Amino acid sequence: MTEMHDLTAIELARAVRNRELSPTEIADHYLARIDRHDTRLGAFITVIQESAREQARKAEKRVLQDAPENLPPLLGVPVPIKDLDPLTGVRHTYGSQAFTDNTADGDAAVVGQLRAAGAVFPGKTNTPEFGSPCYTENDVAPPARTPWDLTLSAGGSSGGAAAAVAGGLAPVAHGSDGGGSIRIPASACGIFGLKPTRGRISAAPFAPDLIGLATAGPLTRTVADAALLLDVMSVNLPGDYYTAPPLPEGETFLDHARRDPGRLRIARFRAPAVPGVDVHPDVIAAYESATRLLVQLGHDVEEIDPPFGPGLLDLFSTVWAVMALTLPVPAEREQHLRPINRWLRERARSLSAYDYARAAIGLQQRVRAALPRMLPYDAVLTPTLALPPVPVGHFDADPAEEFARMTAFTPFTSMFNITGQPSVSIPLYWTERELPIGVMLSGQMGGEPTLLSLSAQLEAARPWAGRTPQIWRE
Repeated sequence: MTEMHDLTAIELARAVRNRELSPTEIADHYLARIDRHDTRLGAFITVIQESAREQARKAEKRVLQDAPENLPPLLGVPVPIKDLDPLTGVRHTYGSQAFTDNTADGDAAVVGQLRAAGAVFPGKTNTPEFGSPCYTENDVAPPARTPWDLTLSAGGSSGGAAAAVAGGLAPVAHGSDGGGSIRIPASACGIFGLKPTRGRISAAPFAPDLIGLATAGPLTRTVADAALLLDVMSVNLPGDYYTAPPLPEGETFLDHARRDPGRLRIARFRAPAVPGVDVHPDVIAAYESATRLLVQLGHDVEEIDPPFGPGLLDLFSTVWAVMALTLPVPAEREQHLRPINRWLRERARSLSAYDYARAAIGLQQRVRAALPRMLPYDAVLTPTLALPPVPVGHFDADPAEEFARMTAFTPFTSMFNITGQPSVSIPLYWTERELPIGVMLSGQMGGEPTLLSLSAQLEAARPWAGRTPQIWRE
């Protein structure tokens, strides 16, 4: 029997418009699943049950008052917000003990877009402190775990969002990605994750753009749901340093997710940009399987040399350390930070303005060298991660060793934060232990339409949404 959480966001929104399901029924269903399962999954930091029910009641009134064609696209659909972005009037911890009593006094621009689209916010999803690590373990909530094996990490930093979607606690979720933080947990949890083009989604009004590594984006079970969320979340505002080219008038990303991509030229490489990192055999198997599927679908797949050479990690880690310092922490609260962030912030304070400028300049020089090598191709295939999902606690070590373990786990994703290209993790492969392993496709700047068309074609050829973990059926 089909359960409500078996429906996609598009199906839920259609059922609301057709008055087949009420927003209050939907909210109650998901809040009950959160209450029943989240102690095991660790998907949420804050659940706002009464607020969510009030939002749902208001959505229900709108359904009864307006014609279906006038209703916003996500009316009544639950969309949790990652706890790095503010949601007005709701606790906003940044995943940190230093901010456990903090309450947001405004919406992030992307949250405002979702609110205007009629989304119901059930709460704030789990994230590591400041989003700095690639796994979701902090001092304010239980670890986020992949629903496929509750001893294993959901990844990060959008680990709570991915666990919620993969475990049936939310149909879709808002996430963000500064070095792989959407695609990493999408791979670990067996769902679809999209990092948009730099400048597609404004970070206004609170977060600085800096060199444009980070962006919001969707985590979903289906490509079409991700396309719909991208249509809703896309926004540029005055003062943004970066803006992505808009779609032609009258087109939507959802339209492109429903189109055949045609015959594409696709590059591939699997050597990490970080020297000395080994790629697990299961990851290689997933990568080769995806290659064969692309060839079977008629695409031209060509091996290329990795576009980035050695030295990228040192430059990126300098910028990453400075990003950890951008959030003001009262001096008396610094002691509450986790060791990795104290280490990053101390490192950032030891750097000169010249050190930061040199790292930013070095990254841009490498982008200028790398992008022309990828421009002849419609997409580039790589692994998403170097390893299958790892145990909770895998990264427990002194900060320098922790950073090294994170680098060995995620040597592919940050390349495309540095270039700004759109990038997706696609769940096409499961191991013999029934653990998901994603592969990554990255497109040209502004190339989300092609990526979505290609991802939807892969989804149709090898469907994954009906493949669910045990907790889904409980």
